[in-house]
Amino acid sequence: MTLVAITGATGFVGQAVVDRALAAGLEVRALVRRDQEKRKGVTWVKGDLSDTRALTRLMKGAEAVLHVAGAINPPDAAGFEAANVTGTLSVIEASRKAGVPRLVFVSSLSAREPGLSAYGSSKARAEKLVKASGLDWTIVRPPAIYGPRDREMLELFRLARWRLLPMPPKPGRASLVHVDDLADLLLALIPANRSAFHRTFEPDDGRPGGWSHYELARAIGWAVGCRPWVVHLSRRALGWVAALDGRLRKDKAKMTPDRVGYMCHPDWVVRERARVPQRLWQPRIETRQGLTATARWYRKAGWL
Repeated sequence: MTLVAITGATGFVGQAVVDRALAAGLEVRALVRRDQEKRKGVTWVKGDLSDTRALTRLMKGAEAVLHVAGAINPPDAAGFEAANVTGTLSVIEASRKAGVPRLVFVSSLSAREPGLSAYGSSKARAEKLVKASGLDWTIVRPPAIYGPRDREMLELFRLARWRLLPMPPKPGRASLVHVDDLADLLLALIPANRSAFHRTFEPDDGRPGGWSHYELARAIGWAVGCRPWVVHLSRRALGWVAALDGRLRKDKAKMTPDRVGYMCHPDWVVRERARVPQRLWQPRIETRQGLTATARWYRKAGWL
């Protein structure tokens, strides 16, 4: 049975990866910060990316590591550096020490434009470390990820119910991918397939040209059964929203000045040359249906 080591296993993407891995008959060893309930097929390793001993236990005997962990919304640039850059270096060093040859690293489409945000910059620097690691690496740059358990897009669903949905300024397009499709891709990259070695992939839902902000807003409205009024906010207005969110929710703010930078970038559509070869992976979930199922999950969980 294949043993795979996973970081970030209790996060939004990580939980989906663990679920799909177990369904595929894989054995999972997962790094977690807090105690978890016992689960058949999963060995929990308590620790974080700065814990050398925990990383050693995580890697022992593994055939591959899926490095999913990372910070998306720390209060400052130092938080991005510690989690996304130093943390990735720690994973690489532990992998090499344990003799784990295969590393699949979950980066971000924002790494394409590192000058726009501290988040994107940290992911770009982490990618450089991965490429210099000497391991059989593959980098995956997801676009916007949605699906059950996601708290980042949850607020758009909530706002849509009020029939008012603020979006970034025109023009702008972005790609999307469902979390289960992304998890399936990460697992498909575990085997030693040389066509995936030393490659950077940008997966999406298969929609050519991605989604305009208006189209996405209307699709979310359709998912919750409403027809929202879509308001495109200027960069300055988004900056005001970020400042207000920071005052109200402090470290828990979702809209931050760092996010404003990349939200206003007009092109977050995956590139054709970076698409995953169809023989390795194809998305299964049509986005409108996926958004509707996500809204249904939110309701059942009491989030919406």
